[in-house]
Amino acid sequence: MSERQIEQLKIMRNEITRFLLTYKFALDEMETKIEILKEEFESLHDYCPIEHTKTRLKSPESIMSKLYRKGADFSFESIRETVKDIAGIRITCSFLSDIYRVSDMLQKQNDLKVLEIKDYIKNPKPNGYKSLHLLIEVPVFMSDRVEQVCVEVQIRTIAMDFWASLEHKIFYKYNQSVPERLLQELKDAADTADELDHQMERLMNEVQTIKHLQDHSTEDLTSIIINNQKFSLPRALIDVLGKQE
Repeated sequence: MSERQIEQLKIMRNEITRFLLTYKFALDEMETKIEILKEEFESLHDYCPIEHTKTRLKSPESIMSKLYRKGADFSFESIRETVKDIAGIRITCSFLSDIYRVSDMLQKQNDLKVLEIKDYIKNPKPNGYKSLHLLIEVPVFMSDRVEQVCVEVQIRTIAMDFWASLEHKIFYKYNQSVPERLLQELKDAADTADELDHQMERLMNEVQTIKHLQDHSTEDLTSIIINNQKFSLPRALIDVLGKQE
């Protein structure tokens, strides 16, 4: 390989690295936003609707393969326009209602722009797949520019995630066409997961109702906990509130 070819390879590698870094940074920003929401709920509310998150960045090989299948040009601009799921983040929630709750919170953040919403919960795929998909444009502040980067956000319950993960493994191992019987069993399993989600939602609502009716007199209202550190409220503030009664 000549020196000129080596230099061109270095330039190309740096351009690809910079391109993928913007998507990695967009995922970092989304993770930070979600962690802030989680900490807020854990500190101020009865429970946190977000169980856990998982991020994924497509490899250059996977990006080029998808670009080839779509018949698009091999350029960075073409990749941005054609491959919208280079950066992906999956948010797993406790209950069905939490999915839309988390979605609403993300959509209300002014620096995020929602490009597209696909609701596979209200309109499941034929195989039974359910999830809420959002394409969100995230501003990434680089040293010399601001890049608007697309991130695919998938929000689903634990049951939906369990089914989707196993369905993917089953099809990944099966090289031939899947028999109709197995397809129907997978669809039945998706329906069972949906029934579980609705049952757990009803149980949660009943527990919340009972909890609200209980006496909260034993609750400690004289201290707060932030980042596992406990702070006592100023005695003078407590005294002032006591005098107002």
